[in-house]
Amino acid sequence: MTTALLEAEILKLPLGERAHLVERLISSLNEESDIEKAWDEEAERRYKAYSEGRLSARPVAEAMAEIRKRFESK
Repeated sequence: MTTALLEAEILKLPLGERAHLVERLISSLNEESDIEKAWDEEAERRYKAYSEGRLSARPVAEAMAEIRKRFESK
């Protein structure tokens, strides 16, 4: 089946089915890399630790000030 023929057949589908197909096609183009998956897992791990009280949080301005101070001293 040619791409043109496939496209013509797809356009005959009801709107909902076409929308579902579009979502599936787009998601197939955005496959996560191993690095992205690792960051997702790390973010989940940190959030769980925070939610369980094993990890504390602080204002971003405070954290950034500390980071800047560390880099200025080097």
